[in-house]
Amino acid sequence: MIERSTSQAMLRGLKLKCPACGDGSLFKSYLKVADACPHCGEDLHHQRADDAPAYFTILIVAHIVGAGILFTESTWHPEDWVQWSIWIPALLILSLTLLPRIKGVLIGLQWAQRMHGFGQTKASDTASANPIL
Repeated sequence: MIERSTSQAMLRGLKLKCPACGDGSLFKSYLKVADACPHCGEDLHHQRADDAPAYFTILIVAHIVGAGILFTESTWHPEDWVQWSIWIPALLILSLTLLPRIKGVLIGLQWAQRMHGFGQTKASDTASANPIL
């Protein structure tokens, strides 16, 4: 079997590209993963990201926004409406921007580690096949 680069696959997922070729689009809509890559034909329907992208998005955004709120409050003591007008849009923009990218990273990880059906070998993915008896 040909070695799959985990870091390269995850980086391609971060860019919302197919983890196999890096050219085709990973998604056919905002969070709907394409059944197969339109460029190389790699099957992508095996992915099982489930709730992990949302969990990691919340974890990252909460730390960024929470730290920002605490820093802003302790440094400048702004009015509440100022805090709301800064951090609510930041929360929404960060969440909506990071969610598909984190999902792409997780799909890239699954593909590189041959998880959830991504391990099925293709003719182009085998250097030499030695059947197990």
